[in-house]
Amino acid sequence: MVNSQMHAKKTLKLVEKNGPRFIDLFAGCGGLSLGLMQAGWIGVLAVERDKHAFETLKQNFLQVRSKYKYRWPSRITKEPIAIGSLLRKSRNDLESLRGSIELIVGGPPCQGFSMIGKRQAHDPRNQLYRDYLKMVKLIRPRFLIIENVKGITISFKRPKRGRGSARSQTAIKTPYSLVISEKLKKLGYETYTQLIHSSDYGVPQLRPRFILVAVDKSSTKTDIRNPFEILNQSRPIFLRRKGMTENDTPNVRDAISDLAISRSKLIPSEDSPGFLQIKYSGPKTNLQKLLHGSMNGLAPNSLRLANHSKRIQYRFRRIIKTCRKGVSLSEVEKRRFGIKKHCLVVLKETQPSHTLTTLPDDIIHYSNPRILTVRECARIQTFPDWFVFKGKYTTGGKMRTIECPRYTQVGNAVPPFLAEALGLALLELKRDIEK
Repeated sequence: MVNSQMHAKKTLKLVEKNGPRFIDLFAGCGGLSLGLMQAGWIGVLAVERDKHAFETLKQNFLQVRSKYKYRWPSRITKEPIAIGSLLRKSRNDLESLRGSIELIVGGPPCQGFSMIGKRQAHDPRNQLYRDYLKMVKLIRPRFLIIENVKGITISFKRPKRGRGSARSQTAIKTPYSLVISEKLKKLGYETYTQLIHSSDYGVPQLRPRFILVAVDKSSTKTDIRNPFEILNQSRPIFLRRKGMTENDTPNVRDAISDLAISRSKLIPSEDSPGFLQIKYSGPKTNLQKLLHGSMNGLAPNSLRLANHSKRIQYRFRRIIKTCRKGVSLSEVEKRRFGIKKHCLVVLKETQPSHTLTTLPDDIIHYSNPRILTVRECARIQTFPDWFVFKGKYTTGGKMRTIECPRYTQVGNAVPPFLAEALGLALLELKRDIEK
């Protein structure tokens, strides 16, 4: 116990010297971590169980020359691992971080809550938030952020138990968003929630997301400002930092027009034999230049094009030519083309993208008869071009619920622009409390 207290005092000095530190749970490929680090937070640890997503984390945040780097505790192994397993394996090492971690963030798996999926109340993934709470109890940070889909705020109807039973047909389960908020309040946290549209923060994508921010009430004796009021008030300043104004609406063409086939030569894929990619010639729009950064025209990774058959390309051309853009194909349009998918959207180049999912064939390019590349998805999510994605590109069948290939990594991620805006707002709240 004495050693633990001495360690906590030493780590507190590090916090004062180097700035506030955070842990990222259910980290995926690191979109939330990246945005927070860009805002000035210091990443300490990221917990991710999937080997493909962790390989991306390792590539971008754990290499010697990484632009942003986790300050990983030496006694915690750098490996893909579930939160529950890490708690059992390294509990004492995690507990020693108590007092040095200002923030825990995370986006528990959202597939069970999504209105697009099967949406089953008893999906085991819906219970993984409990591991997040276990980590909160152990480390007791001052601030928390939880991100998820809008569906987490919507009740699940209980299954019918028998014919003619009115109660079984109308009974409603409490939304998980309220369940989590109540559990955090019992732990002594004040919670604030809001549905945020990513496009309000420079992301060329609609992507509505549920955000919960919690503040440890014992860490302050003053009234706590609503963090979402701070976020909204600081929005004009944040957008100016990105070269935008409040009236600007980021769109698909701004993000990915330099990656279109029609303006580029095709060359063999750099990481997938038998596939093609564009020969990159440099950014054109302000958003592309911002995301390309100092790469000086070097091609980003994950430019591999899908190998569509001529039949699929012909169908996509007809869909692009005859169907409405920017909205999901109607049932009539899907029947006309023999499509059984729940959702298929042709992007409209002058509007923000439809919300990206983990399924690459949900979206068709606005002019090329094909699905998007991983890099185009990453641009729409506001990942910078230097950010490298690792692992296989896609998976299928039963493995879709187990593996996290590149398309899934990007589709699951928090847009770094949105994460950065949240990080800056939380820093301002922190300064308020410390005054």
